[in-house]
Amino acid sequence: MSEAKALQLKAEGNRCFQQGDYVGAEGFYSKAIIANPKNAIFYTNRANARLKLQLWDAAISDCHEALALAEKNMKAEFYLSQALLPLGDYDGAVQAAMRAHRLCVESGERERASLSAITALVLRCKKERWDHKEKTRKREGQYFEEEMVGLLSREKAKAVEGAEGEGEKRELASEWDAKISELRNVFEKSRAKDEQRREVPDWAIDDISFGIMVDPVITKTGKSYERASIMEHLHRHPSDPLTREPLVPSELRPNLALKQACEEFLDENGWAVDW
Repeated sequence: MSEAKALQLKAEGNRCFQQGDYVGAEGFYSKAIIANPKNAIFYTNRANARLKLQLWDAAISDCHEALALAEKNMKAEFYLSQALLPLGDYDGAVQAAMRAHRLCVESGERERASLSAITALVLRCKKERWDHKEKTRKREGQYFEEEMVGLLSREKAKAVEGAEGEGEKRELASEWDAKISELRNVFEKSRAKDEQRREVPDWAIDDISFGIMVDPVITKTGKSYERASIMEHLHRHPSDPLTREPLVPSELRPNLALKQACEEFLDENGWAVDW
């Protein structure tokens, strides 16, 4: 089958996708792949259709095929991250999203429109990974609390059983009940501390989008912004948001120290993504 036919099938798939017919789109992209299995775009297009159909494993397979054909494939990494997330591979999703972000930045103005979506995906992946860790931690804490209470309850039963007379039994039971109550209070105070209102430091906030920064860059005046936000601003108004002096993307510099600080803050405070 000719390359022209493969491209025609891809175009038919694109039309179906735009109309919301993801089953049809997936079918046409599959036929295009049969016609030409060496075109990475066909695989990323089918991966996107399969994402819409929630065929996570199949989408992952397509992304890997695309990456095998084109190692630095931003769309393949972007779709791979989205497919890994619902399967609970949070670390893999974060890593793929970060690779997509890096490739998008390296592409420069050509992929500027994708940067905001990829930045949002990075934050979403980090938030879901943190939420999962928090749920696991809380569940383990609850198990530990019940285990400790059960241990004290068993010790109470032994002590009461070995006591002489009803008076001594009641006194021992009361003492052990007080210990169990105190233990539960300790766990309750710990939970209350976790639920206290938490604040996001000003240095982590982008003054354009008001979100947590993922990839901060610094201007000539020393002010840092989220890369996606300042690039979008410069596309509309090629000037410094603060001074209004002329500013172009090539004059922006990565703020690596701030980027590391934001990464460390998000790793420990995933809740901040929803701030």
